[in-house]
Amino acid sequence: MTDALLERHAEALRLFGERVRDVRGDQWGEPTPCTEWNVRELVNHVTAEQLWIPPLVAEGRTVEELEGRFSGDVLGDDPVAAWDRASAAAHAAFAASGAMDRTVRLSYGPALGSAYCSELTADCVVHTWDLARGIGAADRLPDSLVEFSIKEIMPYADGLAASGAYAEPVEVPAGADAQTRLLAMVGRKG
Repeated sequence: MTDALLERHAEALRLFGERVRDVRGDQWGEPTPCTEWNVRELVNHVTAEQLWIPPLVAEGRTVEELEGRFSGDVLGDDPVAAWDRASAAAHAAFAASGAMDRTVRLSYGPALGSAYCSELTADCVVHTWDLARGIGAADRLPDSLVEFSIKEIMPYADGLAASGAYAEPVEVPAGADAQTRLLAMVGRKG
């Protein structure tokens, strides 16, 4: 299970990184399906999420101890390099011996490293679609990541909109494919 999870995590990071590399210089201010974020703000958000992982997972730090550390602009002058560094460090932290079995103290309470990895993998998958839409790139997600994300999000899908993390779920058309169902769960129309 750990190897498969790490594989999905690496795959999601690679895919998001490919989309970050696809961003043209004139697209950083373009809107995304995340109405509160433009392209740069979305990439900044996902990059900052990766920056939290090493101190929380590898160092056992708490969210409270790190408060404000990754707020604001974490991309600097080279968003691609910032993403590459953050995603590599995040994956290394999850791949370290024992990391998936460690208790991580998150804002909503304690969670196993494996649960945190699963959550952030699915989040990265959805935000890859958001980024692709924002820059007009191919937005078809790999089936393996879509299926993984559906299984991850399904148990708590009803509470996502209430948390403010996602928009209200949208109606799923009859015969919708897996990607459309995933996106609908998180308030997006595919």
